[in-house]
Amino acid sequence: MQIGPYLLPNRLFVAPMAGVTDRPFRQLCRRLGAGYAVSEMVTSRRDLWHSLKTSRRADHSGEPGPIAVQIAGTDAAMMAEAAAYNIDRGAQIIDINMGCPAKKVCNAYAGSALMRNERLALSIVAAVVAVCAPRGVPVTLKMRTGWCAAERNALALARAAEHAGVSMVTVHGRTRDQGFKGAAEYDTVAAIKAALRIPVVANGDIDSAHKARDVLERTGADAVMIGRAAQGRPWIFREIGELLATGEPAPAPQTREVRTWLIEHLRDHYALYGEFCGVRSARKHIGWAIRALPGGEAFRAVMNTIDSCELQLRALGDWFDALAERYRTLPQSPVMRASDDLSLALAT
Repeated sequence: MQIGPYLLPNRLFVAPMAGVTDRPFRQLCRRLGAGYAVSEMVTSRRDLWHSLKTSRRADHSGEPGPIAVQIAGTDAAMMAEAAAYNIDRGAQIIDINMGCPAKKVCNAYAGSALMRNERLALSIVAAVVAVCAPRGVPVTLKMRTGWCAAERNALALARAAEHAGVSMVTVHGRTRDQGFKGAAEYDTVAAIKAALRIPVVANGDIDSAHKARDVLERTGADAVMIGRAAQGRPWIFREIGELLATGEPAPAPQTREVRTWLIEHLRDHYALYGEFCGVRSARKHIGWAIRALPGGEAFRAVMNTIDSCELQLRALGDWFDALAERYRTLPQSPVMRASDDLSLALAT
């Protein structure tokens, strides 16, 4: 799998998710088998570039390349300027957000709302490519299948984007109107893959190793991009990679492995966000990791009352140690059993 000059180790991608795919989370996913990760979207508004939120989103310290940054906006000149700004700060690939369904983004006519205005959308693509191409920076595009069921124009836009110089297209198999409701469809992805020469990535509802393999086979896509299914379960990339390589998915990790990964991730998280914000924003990552485990919801309620990073780490470590000891004599760890939806049966 290759994007411009960058040869990737595999075809398993982490989707950009606002408030989730910061540098610590991207690095965790890559450590556990993802071959590529895109940053949270960075605004094209110059007046917000120096805000604390944007500066954190643009932090790539120690991150392995290629570093991909997603930009969002509605003005071609501003988007081109944002691309140059992020390249100066380490971006090696620029991704254009034409897929976010959030109302606050679409109400500003950004994200997937751009698909309703093909002329504006393509002017943005052209302006960003014009800035990036002389610097050897590939431009990629993430989109949905269209605005609504009656307006599925992803194929036409993808063809035009390829002609304008985009190096890769990612398609989430829902319209903007669907949000994350209903089931993703992959026929549109398959049609785009058949029509384009550049790599095409399938996204949406890929939540297991077998689903990833099925989507790759059904669409002919060059890669899969995973978002929500990696929340609390970043080892899904390892599972998929093993299935594609050997025919069998990697086993779910042991409880103490998850403990180690989560604590290391949280230390990195605290370093980026500081004590006050770090302990609070870490709660969602902890909640995702423990929600399916025996006693997870009860512990989550306790965790949400802790306002110290070190106390949070100590409580989390103690809880995982107790969980591992509790199931020490079982042939499978509770993490493995939870992955098979058996955690409730194990709870006492």
